[in-house]
Amino acid sequence: MQPISSEIETVQPERFCVIIPTYNNERTLQRIIDSVLEYTTDVIIVNDGATDGTIAILKKYPQIIQIHHLANAGKGVALRNGFKKAVKLNFDYAITIDSDGQHFASDIPKFIEAIQNEGEALLIGSRNMMQEGVPKKSSFGNNFSNFWFKFETGISLEDTQSGFRLYPLHKIPKKYFTTKFELEIEIIVRSAWKGIVVKNIPIQVLYDPTERVSHFRPFRDFSRISVLNTVLVVIALVYIKPRDFFKRIKKKGLTQYLVENILENSDSNYKKAASIALGVFIGIAPFWGFQTVLVLFLAVVFRFNKAISFAFSNISFPPFIPFIIYGSLKIGGYFVKNNDPLFLDHSITFDNLKNNVLQYIIGSFILATIMAVLFGLIGYLVLTFFSTLKNKN
Repeated sequence: MQPISSEIETVQPERFCVIIPTYNNERTLQRIIDSVLEYTTDVIIVNDGATDGTIAILKKYPQIIQIHHLANAGKGVALRNGFKKAVKLNFDYAITIDSDGQHFASDIPKFIEAIQNEGEALLIGSRNMMQEGVPKKSSFGNNFSNFWFKFETGISLEDTQSGFRLYPLHKIPKKYFTTKFELEIEIIVRSAWKGIVVKNIPIQVLYDPTERVSHFRPFRDFSRISVLNTVLVVIALVYIKPRDFFKRIKKKGLTQYLVENILENSDSNYKKAASIALGVFIGIAPFWGFQTVLVLFLAVVFRFNKAISFAFSNISFPPFIPFIIYGSLKIGGYFVKNNDPLFLDHSITFDNLKNNVLQYIIGSFILATIMAVLFGLIGYLVLTFFSTLKNKN
C-alpha cells in the first residue's frame, strides 16, 4: 500500500482506512476516490443503493473494497456497515469522507498527525461555516447541533455535523439506534459519554452548487435529529450528568469537591447562592422523579452552577424525607382547611386523601420557597465571609 504521508511514516498507516459512503453522487464520486487513493489504497466504498452511474464508476476500481446495498438504507446504515467491515479487516481507525465533493482528501494527513501528536480521539473536521458559498441552512443546522451537543456532553465544538472524521473503531459504541444522518450525532454524543476525547481539527471545504448533490431532507431529517436530541437530553439529565457528578465526588471526596465547586469556583457569590437556592427549592418541591432533570435543566437555562444546584437538590435524601413531609403537611394545613388528621390513620377515603395531598403539595411549595431563600441567604453570607477572609490573606 502507499504511505499516507512521508511526514508521518511512524504512524503505522496500515492501522487506518478511509470509508466513503455514497448515494447518487456520480458527478463527484470519481474525483473523490482518485484523490483519496493518492494517500492510501485502504479504502472502503459503501454504495447505499445508488440509482445513477455510481456502479459503473465503481467498476473502474476493482482493487477497492466495496459494499453494495440493494436499496437506499440511509447514511447511518452505510457508516455502520463500513465500520463493521473495517473492524473485520483489523483496522484501528477509520476516516470517513463524504462523496459530494465538499471535502479535500489532502486533509487526510491532518487527522493522522493529530492522533500521532495529541493522542487517541474522535476527530471531526471543522469547516469554516462563515466563508462565501456556505448555505445559510447548513450554518444554522450546525449551530443548532453544536448547542445541543454541548448541553448533552458539556463539550464545546465549532462543527459537529461535518462528515469528514476520524473514528477510533475499538473505542466508539458497538451498537446504534439510528440509521440516517442523525447517526453521526449519536456516535459523537455517546462516545463523549464513554470518556472518548471528541474534538475538531480545521479542514478545507468547498460548496459547489454545480456539482454538489445533498440528500439531506430539511423537514424530515431535521425532525429525526430533533427527536434524537430530545432522547439524548433526557438520558443526559436523568443518567449521564448524575453519574458523572457522583464519579467526581467519589474521585475527589465530598469535602474536596464542595471546596473546589463552591469556595474555589470562579462564579460570583451571588450566582453560587442562587444555585444553592435553586437546588434546595427543587429538592423540596413535589417534583417526584423529575428533580434531577429539572434542576440540571434550570441550572443550564439560568446559567447557574450545575454542580452546586445538583448537590443541594439532594436535600431530600432519606433521613430528611420524614421532616420534609411533616413540615410540608404542617404548613399546608394553614392554607387547606379540613377536618381530617394530619396523617391518615385507619379509614382512608378519596376525599381525605385528596385533601391531604393538596395540603402536602401547597405546603411543600411554600416550605421549598422558604428554605430556598434561607439556604441561599446563608450561603451568600458564608461565601462572602470566606471571600473576604481569602482576600485578607
